[in-house]
Amino acid sequence: MEVDARTAVSLVFGIASGPDLLRLVAVPVLGWAALRDVRTRRVPNRAWLPLVVVGVVALAWDALLVAGTRRQTLFVIRVLLSLGLVAPLGYVFWRLGGFGGADAKAVMTLAVVFPANPAYYLPASVVTALGGAVPAAYPTQTAALGVFSLTILSNTVLLGLAYPLLLALRNLPRGEITPAMFVGRPVAVDEIPGEYGRLLETPAGFTRRGLDVDALRMYLRWRGVDLAAVRSEPDRYRHPLPTERNDPGDGSIVDDERALTDGGETVVDTVDAPGPATDARDAQESAVRPLDTWGAARFLEEHRAYGTTPAELREGLEVLVESDRETVWLTPGIPFILPMFAGLVVALGYGDLLFALLSALGLA
Repeated sequence: MEVDARTAVSLVFGIASGPDLLRLVAVPVLGWAALRDVRTRRVPNRAWLPLVVVGVVALAWDALLVAGTRRQTLFVIRVLLSLGLVAPLGYVFWRLGGFGGADAKAVMTLAVVFPANPAYYLPASVVTALGGAVPAAYPTQTAALGVFSLTILSNTVLLGLAYPLLLALRNLPRGEITPAMFVGRPVAVDEIPGEYGRLLETPAGFTRRGLDVDALRMYLRWRGVDLAAVRSEPDRYRHPLPTERNDPGDGSIVDDERALTDGGETVVDTVDAPGPATDARDAQESAVRPLDTWGAARFLEEHRAYGTTPAELREGLEVLVESDRETVWLTPGIPFILPMFAGLVVALGYGDLLFALLSALGLA
C-alpha cells in the first residue's frame, strides 16, 4: 500500500512498511514455483498455503495501519476488488481450461498477498549518492485503480504475448512457415515421451487441440510399453485385450526411464503376443475391438487424463505410429507461472505495463 505521513513512521529500515516487506516473501516462492513449473509442469500445493498465511497477516497489519485514516475506505475497496474480482478470475479461467490448477492457485494467492499497491523506498543516502537519478519510491508507474494483483495479472498477460513471437523467430530460420510456427516447434517423434506439451497434429492435419503428452505417458505406463515398441508394431498394440493394466501415474516426466514401464523393466504385453491362445481371444474380442481402437475408451473410463478424449488419444497415437514420421509439431505451452513471476517482478520494480501503455496512447 502507499505510505502516507501517518504510516511513514512505521517504515522498517526506511524501506517499506512492515506488511509490504512481509509481502516480498512472495518473490522467491513464486520464482521457485516458476522454476518447478518449467521443469516438471508440477507445483505442489504446499507452495501456496504459507503465502496465503503471509497475505492474511499482511492484510490484517495493513488494516490496523489505515484504520481511522482517510485512506481506509479506498483500501477496503481495493481489497474487495482483489478478493472479489481477481481471485475468482483464477478459478473461472481454470474451469474454462485456460489455466492449470497451479496457475489458478497462484492467481488466487497473489490476490490475497497483493490486494493494494505496495510502496518501497530507496534510502535517502542511496538517492543522494546516485545524484537523484533514480526514483525514490517503487513501483514508479501505478494504475489509478490501485489493485496490485490486477497489475500483476495484466503484466503477466502482456509479457506472455511475446511468447508466440519468440517461437516464430525460432522456427523461421528452419523454413517452417505454418500456422504452428507461432504456437509450437518440431520435435523428433522418439523424443516426445520426454517432452511436455500438446501435439499440434492429427491424421487430418493441424489442430490446436491435439493429444496432451502427459496423457500419452499415462497411457503408455497403463499398458506397460514404451512408444518405441508401439511404433515398431502398431497393429499389435492397436487392439488390446481387456486385461488388468498398470498404474498410469500422473503423466510427469521422471529421471528413471524404467518408470515408464511396469516393475522397472520393459514389459512384454503377453496378452497381445501372437499365438494360438491369442488367436482364440482375438476371435472372442473381435466384436468389441473395432469400438475401442487402442483401448482408448477403456483407459479413459478408468483414469482421468487431463481432459483427454478417446478421439484425441486415438488420433495422437495414429500420428505418432506413422512409419515415415520423423518429427511432429508440439506446442510446449507456456508455463503460466513463469510470466506471472516476471509480471510480479516488473510490477514491483516498475509498475503497471498496461496503464503505462494506455497513458502513452493518451487513453488513461
